[in-house]
Amino acid sequence: MIEFYKMSGSGNDFIIIDNRDLSLNVGDLPAFARRVCARKISVGADGLFFIEPSKSADFKWQFFNSDGSVAEMCGNGSRCVARYAYMKGIAGAKMSFETIAGIINAEVKDDVIKVKLTDPSAVNTEIEIEADGQKFILDSVDTGVPHAVVFVDDLDHCDVHNDGRRIRCHKHFAPRGTNADFTVVLDRHKIRVRTYERGVEGETLACGTGMVAAVLAAAQRGLVKSPVDVLVQSGETLRVYFENQNGLWREIYLEGKVKIVYQGFLFEEAYK
Repeated sequence: MIEFYKMSGSGNDFIIIDNRDLSLNVGDLPAFARRVCARKISVGADGLFFIEPSKSADFKWQFFNSDGSVAEMCGNGSRCVARYAYMKGIAGAKMSFETIAGIINAEVKDDVIKVKLTDPSAVNTEIEIEADGQKFILDSVDTGVPHAVVFVDDLDHCDVHNDGRRIRCHKHFAPRGTNADFTVVLDRHKIRVRTYERGVEGETLACGTGMVAAVLAAAQRGLVKSPVDVLVQSGETLRVYFENQNGLWREIYLEGKVKIVYQGFLFEEAYK
């Protein structure tokens, strides 16, 4: 049996497995991720983390989306992993861990986790694309993973699934594809975001890197100032901090609560 923890970061839920001794033997890891992340027939989650040893930080992770694809970064996942590492004695309250996107720094204060993300790309604004006869004007930015931000007037009635899929698969973002973030600015320090996530292939209740992307796109347009509270579909609010240094967005922090859902053991039939 394989010990795991189920954790939730503002509606993004994850399975976390400690593999620091590199003893886990489950065969094909993407297939394993797809099976255990499948809802109703296994644990069910947006993604799966393996915690592994690192020579340059407290630990490193391998992260798989629920479809088995590898993701470079995950904002809410990084907050969950940080709380897990502190709770298990893997790292102190201030820690760093290695991801494909780079080294992430985190600080744990009870159930509130603040992570410093890697520096984003420049924000490209006013990109016009057409898909299935529909035109979209959007901004793009890589906040560890690629995002396309669409500003809308009515977020509640957005067709996030279908329009998100059109944007995610558009040739403009080939070959990697992109996440799609539908955003409304409420005031200078508050926005709402709904995200279609690449790798989950649907709308999730929250997306950390998507929240940051939406905030930076709004800041690039002069619509918001740091810090910005972001309201997500789970009903929770997270806070994004940022600075502008010589025209570039830097010192990006994401802060919010993380829930421990449960600890359990995977039987072989859960992933075979």
